[in-house]
Amino acid sequence: MAELEDRARRDGVATIDRSLGRLLSMLVHCMQGNRIVEIGTGYGYATLWMSLALPPAGKIWTIDPAIEQTRVAQEYLGRAGTAQRVEIVNSPALDVLPHFPLRNLDIVFVDGPHEEYSEYLKDAISLVKLSGLLLFHGLEAATKQSGDLERFVREFLNRDDIDATVLPVGQGTGIGARVR
Repeated sequence: MAELEDRARRDGVATIDRSLGRLLSMLVHCMQGNRIVEIGTGYGYATLWMSLALPPAGKIWTIDPAIEQTRVAQEYLGRAGTAQRVEIVNSPALDVLPHFPLRNLDIVFVDGPHEEYSEYLKDAISLVKLSGLLLFHGLEAATKQSGDLERFVREFLNRDDIDATVLPVGQGTGIGARVR
């Protein structure tokens, strides 16, 4: 983990912070999350945290069009012995999600472009099982600026099909459980 953190910092690639990594790991463990979709792979730091917590039959599909960055993710997942349980999809998430073949996912974790968060939510809600989790990274910025992200946070918190809150973990993490 520390080596990947250093590499990302050195290369100027954004990652979640360690506290959010620990939260993701704990959520995967407590839910026994078998089916996880991640939007925004980067160097695979969050992917690595979640993959190490997967139960034996678990799988992660991580979606990111940046091939060079996901090659780095593949390298670290391989070194951790979890690469066989992670499928990297090198396409824009908004192209993949409407046609994603699986439903009843346990977790959808989003760390992609903030301006696309509302679209990700619309697509992801139908993929997640009842009681499944939707997580959105980087919502702290919504309290510091107005615009699309602020509107997204209001939308996320006021939906009647998820029970949601924003936690002061990482750069502000929206977490919602699907209730309908």
